Amino acid sequence: MPNRYADSNLKLFSLNSDPKLAKKIAEILGVELGKSSVTRFSDGEIQINIEESIRGCDVYIVQSTSAPVNEHLMELLIMVDALKRASAKTINLVIPYYGYARQDRKARAREPITAKLVANLLQRAGSTRVIALDLHAPQIQGFFDIPIDHLLGVPILGEYFLNKKLEDIVIVSPDHGGVTRARKLADRLKAPIAIIDKRRPRPNVVEVMNIVGHIEGKTAILIDDIIDTAGTITLAANALVEHGAKEVYACCTHPVLSGPAIERIQNSKIKELVITDSITLPEEKRIDKLVELSIAPLISEAIKRIHEKQSVDELVQL
Repeated sequence: MPNRYADSNLKLFSLNSDPKLAKKIAEILGVELGKSSVTRFSDGEIQINIEESIRGCDVYIVQSTSAPVNEHLMELLIMVDALKRASAKTINLVIPYYGYARQDRKARAREPITAKLVANLLQRAGSTRVIALDLHAPQIQGFFDIPIDHLLGVPILGEYFLNKKLEDIVIVSPDHGGVTRARKLADRLKAPIAIIDKRRPRPNVVEVMNIVGHIEGKTAILIDDIIDTAGTITLAANALVEHGAKEVYACCTHPVLSGPAIERIQNSKIKELVITDSITLPEEKRIDKLVELSIAPLISEAIKRIHEKQSVDELVQL
């Protein structure tokens, strides 16, 4: 593919969280990935070297703050500082998965709001723009005082299920907080929705209470933004089958899949789990039930529109 930005000042860099995704984005844009290296001193300190001139350039950095979240976050902060000191014109952060997003408010006394702290760190380091995907809490956009483009994974997931041509479907939200997301997918698939009424006695522990909506004899599609330990999604899938659902699919934007998640999914009633590559999965987590869709075309289009000073609203509101 010819380098469409060969004579421009667009530079795309990748750190260690999503090198495969960054490569896909670069190929779609028709650019070479910027030359940089991330090394560590013997005591574990991170050192970053930018191995080409970026003076006066619009720089885009692809880095999810996924596990190990603190390592990836520090890499990003150090890279931003290096770019600022090297006289980059703009420093645009492409953060497919925003770590600490679930700590977006004080749920109990004396708790931090870590999602806000991370936003402060990224801004103070020198970032000028953020491109994010499916923030766990949309209000995190307000934690930033710089432009933020909040993209959605629903169009990608919706297109996949449209192409499967499933019949008699119902879109299911695994909790009340995900109803808006479920409604967006339901609108695309022209399907009704149902809701799992759950109780969470402590973090990562879920008890299903009731199912609100008609699911008997239907093909259920569970949708969430994040699947972490998979307790919620697998418990919901099993409950749907017990209440008469014909079969159960599940989908999410961010496959954190920590701890017992893979084993739970493998042993659950979920027929297929559809995910995106917002988080790079190790090979040992790639089981047959997983279907991975790429967000690279969406991210690439956002970068192209920003760089060419076009509207991003169409992408944000898809």
